[in-house]
Amino acid sequence: MFHPSRLPVPPVPHLRGVEPRLSGNILIYHPFPPPRREPSQLKDYPLIQSERLRRLSREGFWVIFGQVAAVTGGLVGVRLLTELMNPAAYGELALGMTVASLVNQVVMGPLGNGATRFYAPAAEAGDLTGYLADVRRMVISATGWIIPGGLLLIVVLLATRHAEWIGLAASALFFALLSGQNSILNGIQNAARQRSVVALHQGMESWARFLTAAGLMILLGATSVVAMVGYSVATILVLVSQYAFFRKIFPGNAGGTGSGSCWSEQIWKYSWPFASWGIFTWAQQASDRWALGFFVSAQEVGLYAVLFQLGYYPMSMTAAMFMQFLAPVFYQRAGDASDSRRRDDVTNLSWRLTGLTLGVMCATCLVAFLLHTQIFRIFVAEEYASVSHLLPWMLLASGFFAAGQTISLNLMSQMKTQTMVVGKTVTALLGVLLNFAGAYLYGTAGVVIAGVLFSVLYFFWMVLLSKYEGAGIWA
Repeated sequence: MFHPSRLPVPPVPHLRGVEPRLSGNILIYHPFPPPRREPSQLKDYPLIQSERLRRLSREGFWVIFGQVAAVTGGLVGVRLLTELMNPAAYGELALGMTVASLVNQVVMGPLGNGATRFYAPAAEAGDLTGYLADVRRMVISATGWIIPGGLLLIVVLLATRHAEWIGLAASALFFALLSGQNSILNGIQNAARQRSVVALHQGMESWARFLTAAGLMILLGATSVVAMVGYSVATILVLVSQYAFFRKIFPGNAGGTGSGSCWSEQIWKYSWPFASWGIFTWAQQASDRWALGFFVSAQEVGLYAVLFQLGYYPMSMTAAMFMQFLAPVFYQRAGDASDSRRRDDVTNLSWRLTGLTLGVMCATCLVAFLLHTQIFRIFVAEEYASVSHLLPWMLLASGFFAAGQTISLNLMSQMKTQTMVVGKTVTALLGVLLNFAGAYLYGTAGVVIAGVLFSVLYFFWMVLLSKYEGAGIWA
């Protein structure tokens, strides 16, 4: 029996983009479906790369702007404070800042690192509300531990008949609380890649801190306590602005109650190694000033503090600029660090950054060797110029330490913070011994050389650790 479906379908050459189909006894011409365009096609690749380049360029501009503003504010601040304060008072301020750095190294800094690292996983999981609520609870808990510690310090100063240090210690602890919370907000904003907001507050904090301190010293007297109070007042202003921007960017999450996720456990697991070695790294960083104060004088501490701010600070801020720009990129590329291809991508990026850091270090050391006298003449008062010849060595110490930090960023991206505990602790303890030996034998010059030896040791320890852990730094 004849059936129309057995008829051959006639070709229709004059109709393009259609195909013939039988529907019952009726021949219908359907249009071909449009070809699927994959985003990975070669012709789309330049558009994707161009958009990525524009986005990274915008972010890079704001990172550079923020760091340049911070460094410029710091250099101007050094000039202002050294004009207003004699070396002894400036040395007292430097000793007071070691108390503030203790809080940040052991408590607020580790918490900020954990909050920054887990922003990307929380965003990928769609649980920023729970993440921010857990971070908020952890900050409140940390503050609750710091305040009793500060009261205990005051009691110890009274018991040991050093009541003259109470004002400086109290103001330093208050400044540490404020700056630590500001740093955590900055870290979250940076992880969210809100570069313009981070840049604004970095520049604002640096300039406001020194200008406020200088203004108060003109009114109340050029003492270390007044300067520290000025630091705190400026940080309050920055923190208010920081929180206002934070609420605008995260309007539904900044005050969230959480969704049952245990981000606090993950943040704690990631952060506790930072706290464990933080006490030792703080001891290494503070022991240079305390060793000089113990073996030499507060005036020598002031001279060393200026040398540190002109030599160590700019290099470390330059390295921080690149790390601030790349840390969110590292963390987003690494994800939860379970994909070997993503880990290799982060490792290669880390190696390039390390090489760049070492190259910048060599160039700046050469410039400082040739122009150290002129640099001191521009940025500090004349009475501090006696240590200008040590500037290249200070830059060398800063450069090697910054290079080691870039390698540690690779390890942090791969969730290997626990592997760094021994290296961070051992090198820090050796740094403390070197600082006291250097101060006892050669004063300021000995402490600077001790800093170089510590930084070189730290750098090579991180390189060997990366190789041992299979990070493939030479792959």
